[in-house]
Formats: sequence, C-alpha cells, structure tokens
Amino acid sequence: MSDEIRPGGFSILPTVVKNLLIINGLFFLATMAFERYGLDLRTMLGLYIPQSEHFRPHQLITYIFMHGDFQHILFNMFALWMFGSAIENYWGGKRFLIYYMLTGLGAGLIHMAVQEVQFFNIISEISASDFEDIKANGREVLQMHKNYSDPLLGKLNGLLNAYTVGASGSVFGLLLAFGMMFPNSRIYLYFFFPIKAKYFVIGYGLIELFSGISNRPGDNVAHFAHLGGMLFGFILIKLWQKRGSSF
Repeated sequence: MSDEIRPGGFSILPTVVKNLLIINGLFFLATMAFERYGLDLRTMLGLYIPQSEHFRPHQLITYIFMHGDFQHILFNMFALWMFGSAIENYWGGKRFLIYYMLTGLGAGLIHMAVQEVQFFNIISEISASDFEDIKANGREVLQMHKNYSDPLLGKLNGLLNAYTVGASGSVFGLLLAFGMMFPNSRIYLYFFFPIKAKYFVIGYGLIELFSGISNRPGDNVAHFAHLGGMLFGFILIKLWQKRGSSF
C-alpha cells in the first residue's frame, strides 16, 4: 500500500468528516438540552439487545451518533478528524461515508452478538422470577445508579436495560483503514513516542481482544464493538480490493 495521499489536493477538514463532526456535535447538544426536561435521548437512540423492551431497529444506526459524556465525544471526534481526514482525502467522500456507516453498523451487530451469547448463558442459570423482576424493575435500579448485588443478575440487568452509544466502532474501523492504507506512517503515542501505524493497529486490536475476553467487572467499554468495527473494515477493504477497486 502507498503512504501517499492521492493527487487532487489535501483538505485538513474534508466535507464528510466535517459534516459528521457537526452531526455528532448537534446530537450531543440536543442530548444535553433535553436532559433539562427529563428526557434522555440516549435511552431512545442508544443500542439495546433485541430481548430488551427498549430495543428498536433504528438504534443500530442512531447509536453511532450518540455519546455518553464530553470526554467520550471529544476522544471519538478527535480520532474521526485525525484518521478520517486522511482516509477521506485518499478514498473520496462517497466511499469514506459508506465505510464509516458500515463499520459502525458492523460494530453494533458484533457487539449485539456477543451480548446475545451472554444473555442466553445467564438465562440458563437464573430463575424465571428473577428474570421477570429485572424486566419490571431493572431500569429503575440503574437510574438510581445501583445494580443487583448478585453478579449474574447485575450483568443481566445491564444487558437488558443499559444502552450502548458512541462512534467508537466506526472510529476503530477508520484506525484499521489508516493502518492498511498508510502502514508505515508514524503515530505518536502520547505525542512523543513514534510507532508505525501498522504496529499501532495490531497492538491496539490485541489489547481490545484481551480486554473483551477478560471481561473485567465494572468495565463498561464495548471492546467487541471496537473489534467489530475493525473486522468489518478489514472485510470491506479486502472486498473492494478483490473487485479491483482502486485505492
């Protein structure tokens, strides 16, 4: 793969990246504004598993534009600008947007698949009455910033009544694309330590895989969504290459 941007000019803030930044910012501001009136848009637009009474199909798209807090959106939007600008300049806006949305969708699907496995494993180990109690009262428990003391019931309550939000799946897809398109470009860890993009992507992917498998208590990061974004990104790029698409 070449480490050069295609001829035709380089934009520090290309059109699609700019519009995605604006859309995410507007969603975040709307979330903050509606919270003043007791309405949490994250519960409407965040992603739930299908067994949850809060699940709606549109959430597979809308969750990509929602964020939990300022730090969450700041990190994701910085990464979108940093890696997305290079990729959009290289591919063009249309292909970039298709890639961004499909990796976000793929991240959500992988995340849901992992949650489905967890859900059915837990269901087989708890009583029907406990399950009904969580369905009836679990959301209210979480809204009080509490959870069930039993680890299995607490995990199940999170699966049914906690949402997933964020552009991280798409961002990890962009990171994967950057590593494949510009493998020898240098990324500076903590702004001081240079590492080639291909090694950074491999290392970050392994960290996410380890973190997802270890499933540490209290870890609310959707590690398999990140891996799903990278997986779908890899598949997309390979399909485009196989079809003879020029990069």
